[in-house]
Amino acid sequence: MPHVSRILAAGLLVASWLFQPVAVVAQTATNRMVTYADIADLSFAAELVALVHIDSMIPIDPSRSPAKRTGYRRFYIEAETKALLVSKKPLGRSVRYLVDVPLDWHGRSEDLKGEEAFIFARRVPGKPGELQLVTPTAQLRWSASREARLRDLLTAAMSPDAPPHVTGVRTLLHVPGTLVGQGRTQIFLETNGSSTPAITVHRRPGHSPNWTVSFSELIADVGSPPASDTLEWYRLACSLPDQLPPGAHISSTPEARSTALADYRVVMNSLGPCDRSLRFRPQIAANSLFPAT
Repeated sequence: MPHVSRILAAGLLVASWLFQPVAVVAQTATNRMVTYADIADLSFAAELVALVHIDSMIPIDPSRSPAKRTGYRRFYIEAETKALLVSKKPLGRSVRYLVDVPLDWHGRSEDLKGEEAFIFARRVPGKPGELQLVTPTAQLRWSASREARLRDLLTAAMSPDAPPHVTGVRTLLHVPGTLVGQGRTQIFLETNGSSTPAITVHRRPGHSPNWTVSFSELIADVGSPPASDTLEWYRLACSLPDQLPPGAHISSTPEARSTALADYRVVMNSLGPCDRSLRFRPQIAANSLFPAT
């Protein structure tokens, strides 16, 4: 495609970002410090996830279409589809999209031509091969470790028993046991679906509290907390509120309510923070891969 034609084609893609909401967090999609939560956020907001080979990378005049953030430059990308990791529809061999790439202190961007990258995107209606990234920087350079992590996440998300998206805490109840220091706290969670996951915290005299989670109707009394950087961990660590909603406590006494709250803190401390490093957070849309999760 001649250079001028490519620029004109890029102009057709610009409108897809004009009304895209921007959310700020902290780094760049090409940075190696992209976290599990970042990859999950991008995946769940996308209509498709693909591995592409970047054939050309053409800078866009900032006066025509500036990047969404200072220190970035917008580029028009032409790429070849190498693998379609997940999608409800097939994807053609050639794709085109816009991406914002960070600039170094000299004002230069990294040359990604010839590189392979994962893209998290939505189709542009009526324009085969044209894609809109779910955020201006939703392009991650390929690495073997990143591919393994991404495939594990997508496999877990596509499983029939995948944990649902947690939207909040419904109720918190502590029931004391027959011995001093013994008891059980149950934390029932809200989701976008019909299921009601439950966290159970057990207390035994002389032992630290331990907890498990069940994402099915069967409440689990055995097992361990989910490991970090798993889909179960992400659903909890990145969704549970730091402050419980009014009315969530239904324990019968002030002492039981205090213990239930302490057990909730045990769970939150065990999960640890939901670390995110990307500057832009994607928004779930109706055509996202998992809009109801």
